[in-house]
Amino acid sequence: MQIHLPLNGTGTVPQRLYRDLRSALAEGRLTPGERLPPSRALAAELGIARQAVVDTYERLVAEGFFEARRGAGTFVRRLPPVVDGESAEPGVGPGRHWRPLSVWGDREAPRRYNFAGGVTDRRLLPMTDWRRAVMRALREEAQDRTLQGECQGYIGLREGISHYLGYSRGLPCAAGEVMVTQGAMQGMDLLSRVRIEPGAVVAVEEPGYPPARWVFESHGARVVGVPVDEQGLCVDQVPESASMIYVTPSHQFPLGMPMTLERRLQLLDFVHGRDVLIVEDDYDGEFRFDGRSLEALKSLDRHQQVAYLGSFSKVLHADLRLGYMIMPKGLQPALRQAKSLTDGRAPNLMQKALANLIQEGAFARHLRRMQRLYQRRRQRLLAALAQRPDLWECLPQVAGIHLALAFRQSVDKLEARLLGAGINAEDLSDFHASSEGTKGLLIGFGMIDDEDIEVGVRALARALSA
Repeated sequence: MQIHLPLNGTGTVPQRLYRDLRSALAEGRLTPGERLPPSRALAAELGIARQAVVDTYERLVAEGFFEARRGAGTFVRRLPPVVDGESAEPGVGPGRHWRPLSVWGDREAPRRYNFAGGVTDRRLLPMTDWRRAVMRALREEAQDRTLQGECQGYIGLREGISHYLGYSRGLPCAAGEVMVTQGAMQGMDLLSRVRIEPGAVVAVEEPGYPPARWVFESHGARVVGVPVDEQGLCVDQVPESASMIYVTPSHQFPLGMPMTLERRLQLLDFVHGRDVLIVEDDYDGEFRFDGRSLEALKSLDRHQQVAYLGSFSKVLHADLRLGYMIMPKGLQPALRQAKSLTDGRAPNLMQKALANLIQEGAFARHLRRMQRLYQRRRQRLLAALAQRPDLWECLPQVAGIHLALAFRQSVDKLEARLLGAGINAEDLSDFHASSEGTKGLLIGFGMIDDEDIEVGVRALARALSA
């Protein structure tokens, strides 16, 4: 056998010899049935201890790549099915329409002061009521003789959602218009599947929710940011070529202002008579603290051009993975088909448990309790922030479980300052598609304990002043 084994790289001599022999196998420089040199001869040729060769041969025999034949020597038995990552061929890649996008992964571990936005505390779940609802759902499942659930969602939950939206959001809708999803993100994905063609223009708020942009881009859309002002989306700057418009009218993400009635009517007038879909993401509209809750934009839709997305992630918890969509009439058949072709349906057990929670009144009681809790935390946070008007301005907000702070002056190395102070918070610049935009922080109060609010704000002030 003539083969080059350089023994380069890190690790012990047996480890380097093992890597070289595995590479030779993968690259075809060793073939099945070929006899390996005796351990003494290979050790002398490489200038290494014979025991290193013996150990390596034994390892490859144990793994099934080499075969030791008594009195005959060591032979190549088979080639490896996969090779080490650094020498592997790339294989099949994504299509030409796909480009790498940023993705929000798991949130980092909480720091001492958890001002992370858009998250709620699982400790606040009504566990006794939820356990009762789940047990009832288990009993119902045991009696259910249907083969599988509906792709549109469990009818009991859809009826509960339609009733809930009617009294809480001023949005009358029938259960047949409701589709149960695994969160608002799946709703965006389904709408993109049935509406977006490669190159289609999708208008989004700027600043806005980055994952929404990324979902639309992953389907080949050309995403265009549209500025927002104190009234919400600047409708007069929406591209004429837009085929979809994504908005958060109840509580603009991340700046927080609600879209005024005048601007809502202007947006509906803009799309009327055009083949344009408005996607309304009402991600935390349940929590409104000044005045009554605004009616959903969808409630003003007279021409079936608004798809309404909601989620139980903020009211209950994101791990539940249940949301819903109010579908425009013309998209219902296509959306049902798209849902059946992707995941088919959300788990029936959790849907029935949530339907029971709503039907028994426990969901409404929990929501009222959460509204009182977040109202208290919000007032406490606003009072603490008001102590340092020299450092920041709190942007006006009337709803939601986060606030937006605009810095009075530029702050360098913001992430390092937050890390050093043990603070979880999000840089507002992360929500802008460009580097230009509001310099400040998104401060959430869904996870932080009441007693940590004032001391956390003081720690933030010290970090920014350092």
